[in-house]
Parts: sequence; C-alpha cells; structure tokens
Amino acid sequence: MKVLVIGGGGREHALVWKLRESSRVEKIWCAPGNGGIAMEGQAAGRPGVECYALTATDASDVGAIVALAERLNPDLTVVGPEAPLVAGVADQFEKRGWALVGPRKKGAQLEGSKIFAKDFLTRHNIPTANVYGMYDSPGDAYSALCSVDWPMVIKADGLCGGKGVLVTASPDEATSFVERLMDKREFGSAGQRVLMEEALEGEELSYIVLTDGMHVAPLAAARDHKRAFDGNAGPNTGGMGAYSTQELLPEGLEKIILETIAWPVIRGLERERIDYRGFLYFGLMLTAEGPKVLEFNCRMGDPEAQALAARIDFDLAEVLDDTARGKLEPKKVKWKPEASVCVVMASRGYPGNYESSKKIEGIAEAETITGVRVLHAGTNRKEGSLMTSGGRVLGVTAVGPTLAAASEKAYRAAGKIHFEGAHYRKDIGVTVKSRVAGD
Repeated sequence: MKVLVIGGGGREHALVWKLRESSRVEKIWCAPGNGGIAMEGQAAGRPGVECYALTATDASDVGAIVALAERLNPDLTVVGPEAPLVAGVADQFEKRGWALVGPRKKGAQLEGSKIFAKDFLTRHNIPTANVYGMYDSPGDAYSALCSVDWPMVIKADGLCGGKGVLVTASPDEATSFVERLMDKREFGSAGQRVLMEEALEGEELSYIVLTDGMHVAPLAAARDHKRAFDGNAGPNTGGMGAYSTQELLPEGLEKIILETIAWPVIRGLERERIDYRGFLYFGLMLTAEGPKVLEFNCRMGDPEAQALAARIDFDLAEVLDDTARGKLEPKKVKWKPEASVCVVMASRGYPGNYESSKKIEGIAEAETITGVRVLHAGTNRKEGSLMTSGGRVLGVTAVGPTLAAASEKAYRAAGKIHFEGAHYRKDIGVTVKSRVAGD
C-alpha cells in the first residue's frame, strides 16, 4: 500500500510514525510535511517517506491536493487537518473513485461552522450548552450582551485555528472580542457570524471515534490542555499538550457517551444523508448533569493524536483503509494499557505573533529515554540544521506504566531540548476544573 498523508503538524507526524509500522505499507508521502517527517525516510528497514510542497502558503488548496494525488496515485489518502476537509477535498476524491479518510464537505461542517454544529445538536436532542443566540450583525451581538448570564461563551462561526472562542465574565472583554471578530474581521469571514452560549463547568474530555458511517470504533480517551499557561491560564491555543490513560474513561461513562452522544450523532448523520467516513472528534464537558458536547472536529485532535499514537496496538494502515472503503471492523482497534503524555514545546510569542528560524538541539538525546518519541510540528531543515518554523514546534511524547511515570519521562526529555524562546506548560496531565467551550 502507498499512502499519502495531507498536513504538516504534530498530528501528521504521529500518523506517519504509526503508518510506517504497518507491514502493508511500502511508501508514504506527506504534503507538505515538516522537518521531522522528512527525516523519517532516513531510518533503515521501514517504508520510505517523502515530503511534497503543495502551494507556497496554503496547504488546504484542494486543487493542489488533487493534482498531487493524480501524480502520485496513492492507494489511500489520510487528511490530517480540518481546512482541506471543510473545503471539500473528500468530495473531489470521491468523484474520482479514490480512497480517502475524512468526511465530505457537508459532514465537515460539524467543525467548519459552529452554528451548523449547534443546530445539528439541537435537531437531534444531543446534550450541549444552552444557546443565547446566533448573530450576523455586530449591532445585534453587542445588544445581546446586555441579557446574558455571566460567565458566557462567544464563538466565531468558522475556523480560527483554536483562537475563535472566548469564555469570559467581563462585558468589556466580550465587547472587545465581538469587535475583533465582526468589525475588525481579525479572522476574516470566519468571524462574520457568532454564537453565544452558556459556559459549562467541569472536566474536559476528548472522545474520538473512527466511523465508516455504519460502524463505530472508539479510540482511547484523551484530555487536551488548550490554554497557553499552567493552571489553564492565558489565551486559547491549538493545544499545549495532552494525555491518555485508561482511567480517563470508566466503562460506565463510555456507555453514557455512546448512548447519549456518539450513536445519536451517527444516526443523525445517516438521517440527514451525510456519508461520514473518518475521524469524528467529540469535545466533551463532563458536567454535574452528565457529558455535554462543546465542539466537534472532523479529524483527530492535535496534540491528542500524539498521545493516542503512543498507545496504538493495531495496524493503523489496515484500519484506516477499511474505514475509507466502508469496511471498518471495530474489534481490530486495540490499545496498550500504558499511559501516555504529550508536552508541546512552543515558540516565544505563541499563540500570538511568534518567533521562528531558531536552531533546535537536543532531540537525539531526548529520544535516548526509553518510551520517548519527539514528534515535529513547526520545524524545517536549513543548511543541515533543524530550525523552528511554527508556533507549536515539537510534541515530546512519552509512555509509562502510570500517568506520573509517563509525565516524568516527557518532562525529562523536554528538558534536554533547546531552542531560543522555547516555552511549555509544566502541568500536562494535571486535571483542572474550568469553564471552557472548545474551539
């Protein structure tokens, strides 16, 4: 099997890592990839990996992805990020009879539009936060702030890279956020409509399934840490780390999630004639009233993908190929009992304007620690040196018999890696109750 992976972050490096372990895979391409993914091809005894640029600035260019697939003729394409799926890359592949893991455009709107997702949840009576209103006029949005309960949540309707949600108890902060979204258009068309809803309180849980539209294979549970700083302080980010343990998902809790959320969503998609094949991510809040949906993603979470990859105990290539072809067998999806932790090392300034082109050192030393794997997100190679090129640079991932053991390994490894301005949270794996609304 020859596999094309679309994307260039830590999630895609994790996918490439596990696809290379399959005896069924003889070749992997990644577009655009990154410095670490490019280095995967240097390891002997494993399938080769080649990285391909798509366009200079936009890796979600559907035309460029289709043109590359026409040239390479992969047996399977796996789409990592959400933007190409929201733009309809799966529809184009289906027209050509090509196998792809990821939903078509209509299904991807579960992530691409917060308002579409909220309407879908409401139609199918799936537990979620109560809505104050949905607005396409700045004036109406400002007026609505006079009649909400505080704290409350404001969400940009479209994709904002993890920065389109505000949870606040401050009317002034809420007003400023609406201004940034709707008047200043800081996130372009993604902020031209906004959703306002109640703030839920509890513990977050990332619950991801694979589905071919008929069958559902739950992945191991994970917990993301979205805020920039320790103790869930600071602005939302794309994710500063994640962990996965068996203890996160007791059997009774998973039964409730499947019966009240996951299966009702799958049946709702079927009733609305939405053929969904791929990863479906439920961002949940475990409230005193039970689990409620904060958000959907139409792909694996990042950095959850890194933590989950470390626990995979099945042939990922086989399962993904089955999913794309409508032949998913949930019994094939099995997990190692160990705990895993992923600590994201970020550039100075992230999640705002961040520095780049800083030399990275110490990765080889970090990976001498048993059970540690350093996955690349924002890196590239220049004149023989590995350099930073993104806000989130590395995902230092470790497994251990307990969460504490995995965390100790990950932080010991992170301490061996150096680049100017590096920062990371020191509390990944520590649960903090909070009011959050996903993004």
